[in-house]
Amino acid sequence: MPDTKTGPDVTGLYFELFNEIGIISQLSRASFEARLPDGMVLPHFSVINHLIRVQDGRTPLQLARAFQVPKTSMTHTLAGLEKRGLVEMRANPDDARSKQVWLTEAGRTFRDEAIASLAPDVTEISDALEPDEVAEMIATLARLRKRMDAARD
Repeated sequence: MPDTKTGPDVTGLYFELFNEIGIISQLSRASFEARLPDGMVLPHFSVINHLIRVQDGRTPLQLARAFQVPKTSMTHTLAGLEKRGLVEMRANPDDARSKQVWLTEAGRTFRDEAIASLAPDVTEISDALEPDEVAEMIATLARLRKRMDAARD
């Protein structure tokens, strides 16, 4: 009996999945960035969102690894956030050579306002998918993300 989890048909199916996710990512990024304040881009929001989701106090190196970007890129992103008062850098009590990134109240407010700014976009597409369908997709995509995240470690 052939293995139904491998082969060109299955590979093509998974490619289609990743292709659709990629296209949705591009479309949603452009839409979201259009609603962010001038000078802010998705990586700025993503770092703040990550710190809220997993807890702030991460080092720049931990963030760079989480986002799979060079530390210099993360340092640049963090400098922009710090300049805007959305994060603050504090000495790492466990390692005097490094710093930790902490959200400010302005950073938390920025995230909430950015998410709220999506309401018109959500309204525009909400007729395409019912909330229960969205919840089901989130669960499925979260399972895929966790599997892929574990595979990279």
